[in-house]
Amino acid sequence: MATIGYHCSHEQFAPSELLRYVRRAEQAGFRAAMCSDHFHPWSERQGQSGFAWSWLGAALQATALPFGTVNAPGQRYHPAVIAQAAATLAEMFPGRFWLALGTGQLLSEHVTGGKWPRKGTRQERLKECVTVMRALWAGETVTHDGLVTVTDAKLYTRPAQPPQVVGAAVSAETAEWVGSWADALITVFKPAEELKQVVEAFRRGGGAGKPMYLQAQTSYARTEDEAQQAAFDQWRQSGLDGDVLTELATPADFDRQAAGLKPEDLDTKVRISADLKRHAAWVAEYFSLGFEAVYIHQVGRDQERFIDAFGEHVLPALARRS
Repeated sequence: MATIGYHCSHEQFAPSELLRYVRRAEQAGFRAAMCSDHFHPWSERQGQSGFAWSWLGAALQATALPFGTVNAPGQRYHPAVIAQAAATLAEMFPGRFWLALGTGQLLSEHVTGGKWPRKGTRQERLKECVTVMRALWAGETVTHDGLVTVTDAKLYTRPAQPPQVVGAAVSAETAEWVGSWADALITVFKPAEELKQVVEAFRRGGGAGKPMYLQAQTSYARTEDEAQQAAFDQWRQSGLDGDVLTELATPADFDRQAAGLKPEDLDTKVRISADLKRHAAWVAEYFSLGFEAVYIHQVGRDQERFIDAFGEHVLPALARRS
């Protein structure tokens, strides 16, 4: 059965506030959740960036929802440390935690002082991290010397079933590569034709028959203008070119780079509408493309209105369709 989840944005809300929202989302009928894992927010206007791994333990305990997060091992995080963190959550909450892995953005990864590699090198590093983590979850003692270094590491606390490894991809090219090693795919909203290309590339690369998840950037408000202004205030960085998103170092850099954007520049980056029937149709479209779980990210700050409105109108409408 298709799953509609709630995305928890650490960049925008304090962890205590996010915990209230995800509990409210569960009560409203959302059946899953995921969260971001940033050191910095995208913009000074967003103004938060809690530590995802502390929060995930609390959120899994406070709800009965399955959870995932998108992580970039290899620079800010050592893969052995993330393997241990994921194993602990998976042992405590069996079958409820998945881990998406990507190559990251300079915004969060530069803080440890290392050189930011080119995309190809970051992909090679990520593959090494995946190999290390899977070996640790299998109970092996791991020594590895490459783009990451591991010496005599062994996990003594391991879950009966290791977490699902989900590959994060934005472009079709990356999705095809992800298909060769990941258990599943997660990507972000794009217009339908572009999403189709991502789906086809993932399947072509080896992902045929594997699950696919979508993080769907959404802006719902009482009026169309409010919805557009909320998206522009909080999520305007999505109007920047994809290569730029990985190469800027600070929230101030993103604010300067996005200064020339206009609200209408987000029309193909965020699903913006005050019409709940339209939102329901959009989510149904995602499922028709083959996604089995859609995590809706309300990019505006009014989370409670969004949760309650979708819980009352959108989720039941989609349940009737299915």
